[in-house]
Amino acid sequence: MRRLDPVVREYHWGSRTALAELRGEPSPSPVPQAELWVGAHPDDPSRLRDGGVPLDLHLAANPAGLLGPSSLAAFGPRLPFLLKVLAVDSPLSLQVHPDRERAVLGFAERGYRDDRPKPEVLVALTEFETLSGFRAPAEAVALLDALDVPGLAPLRAELVAGRTRHALRWALTGAGGLVAEVAGAAARVPALAHVAGLARAYPGDPGVVAALLLNAVWLRPGQAVHVGAGVLHAHLRGVGVELMANSDNVVRAGLTTKAVDVPAVLELVDPRSGPADVLDGVVDGPLRTYPTPEPEFRLHEVRPGAVLPGGGPQLLLCVEGDVEVERDGERVVLAGGEPVFLPHGATATRVAGTGRAFWATVNPDR
Repeated sequence: MRRLDPVVREYHWGSRTALAELRGEPSPSPVPQAELWVGAHPDDPSRLRDGGVPLDLHLAANPAGLLGPSSLAAFGPRLPFLLKVLAVDSPLSLQVHPDRERAVLGFAERGYRDDRPKPEVLVALTEFETLSGFRAPAEAVALLDALDVPGLAPLRAELVAGRTRHALRWALTGAGGLVAEVAGAAARVPALAHVAGLARAYPGDPGVVAALLLNAVWLRPGQAVHVGAGVLHAHLRGVGVELMANSDNVVRAGLTTKAVDVPAVLELVDPRSGPADVLDGVVDGPLRTYPTPEPEFRLHEVRPGAVLPGGGPQLLLCVEGDVEVERDGERVVLAGGEPVFLPHGATATRVAGTGRAFWATVNPDR
């Protein structure tokens, strides 16, 4: 069991209060703090508190012993998941992540950061607003009719014909001149208030029009959303714990000052429509588990009294109060924002204290 020092990433869309208050630091922070990274991604690995060794290098020294034979065989000599806390004060980019096959190809030929997919699950710590996946075409058509913007007629026609990918292409390439008109109309439609907000954050960005096509999701604390490969999404506001495959592959469609790649987005996007994959979690005593089909990870909320079985690599992150962690006779006490790495082993971990934590493991059902 090794205590870790996580990494804080600073982006303009972050919060000056959420991560600072989670970690017991002065609030507001001097600059927006957007992400707390807990893991071994080589771009920003956590470090062992005792000695400062980056976690990825620590694992590389003994992958079989620290990761376990099952994880090593399935995912190679690396931690298969990356745990984060997101603090979103203004919208993130409209984006999509590649599946496994396209990640390998993109890494070899297109300059992707990693050769791995980046599916995700995010659990809300506060009320959390996000866009995730395509609305049912009939629902999107009804909203377009409520907007009553004549210039959106080509978009409506694509939706009526059931051509979601074509509708997205038109929104991202043919609607730039309509953003201000769409934003003005959206301000009069309560269900599209978030679209007017996106236009204020990114005036003239065609991603504002594309947002009309997506499910608007409001998560209550404790609810989660699963974002699989190819699901077009954009987080808008809130604080949440996010677990993903250990990858940083992001392909952007809009709502950003960074580079966008519309042809790649249209190639990668999953055009299926329907409700977002919202999870309430499965409660079993002091554990609340958020099952997804992703083989790399499984996320659990942990309360005092939990007994966590051994096996595989694991991370535990305190998000509230104090959490006491005991394994093999060793005991540590975690405060808010403090994580611990639990290496592969047969011994169970016992959780006590007055707080709450999140536990990241490999998917046992893979």
